[in-house]
Amino acid sequence: MAKLLVLVAIALLAISIADSGSKVLAKATEHSEEEYMPASNGQGTLRTYQCPSQCTRRCSKTQYHKPCMFFCQKCCMKCLCVPSGFYGNKGECPCYNNWKTKRGGPKCP
Repeated sequence: MAKLLVLVAIALLAISIADSGSKVLAKATEHSEEEYMPASNGQGTLRTYQCPSQCTRRCSKTQYHKPCMFFCQKCCMKCLCVPSGFYGNKGECPCYNNWKTKRGGPKCP
């Protein structure tokens, strides 16, 4: 009888630990998209998974879409920033603005 009582107590303890552990795990993995959305387009405000969509927006009105997307994504992955608008506004992202080619021209579109 004592063995049965100990076994039941251990089972209840294991269930309560498992239940509280799953609540902590659920809390840790629960997040809203708002926490990943940048407040502004300043340097380092994006996550790497946001680069393709931001570069699609940035390069949507150029006739050189493929090179624009290639360099924009390269710059975004490094700087974690894409300036607002389709052209210009590079002052919002100093890293994006200051990265130059070997010839001294702008690397980022």
